[in-house]
Amino acid sequence: MTSVAARPQLGDEVASYVRDQITSGTLAPGAHVRPEAVAAELGISSTPAREALQALRAEGFLELAPRRGFTVARISGSDIRDMFLMQSMVGGELAARAARNATPALGERLREIHAELIAAAERGDLNALEEWNHRFHREINLAAGAPRLAWVIQLLSRYAPRRFYASIEGWPETTIDDHSGLLEAVIAGDADRARAEMVAHIEHAGEQLAAHVDARLQSHATQFA
Repeated sequence: MTSVAARPQLGDEVASYVRDQITSGTLAPGAHVRPEAVAAELGISSTPAREALQALRAEGFLELAPRRGFTVARISGSDIRDMFLMQSMVGGELAARAARNATPALGERLREIHAELIAAAERGDLNALEEWNHRFHREINLAAGAPRLAWVIQLLSRYAPRRFYASIEGWPETTIDDHSGLLEAVIAGDADRARAEMVAHIEHAGEQLAAHVDARLQSHATQFA
């Protein structure tokens, strides 16, 4: 019973790992991705690795050709911008609903999380910074009381490598600034401002990633020209 329940979760973790390698540019377009190699890197069997790669093929991150196996699909900055455009629409609606549902308890939790995020940035703890960033957005999504929309944004956010933004120069400061305006809008119950703040925040993040992806594609093209 335990092993059956654990397999989907393990597959999700493997898919997330490979997805991050692709969207961050670590794995270039056309690169071969072997289930056995992924399994060896993560210390798991090849079965969940193969299942994860099949899932990534369905999502458009990988291609599968006879006798060639899995290769990385070409994802451009335009693809990233489109995904973040959709994410900003859903995220904006979630933020607006969270503002309408705002309570003193929500405000207290968001302020505590924001303080931890600032502290992590000040001490240069990028892993903690990203974790608190995730918690901040999760708190807003839960407060919106719209589980279907939260599910949609979770799917869309797969195009954002989890540890990518914390490593960009200046991004910790930008995150703090973006979250500050969003935090105040939600606490004030200002749905329109909360929507606008979230849309701007997500579009800003998407542009950072899109620029990075385009630069990596250009570098790859130049290298193999």
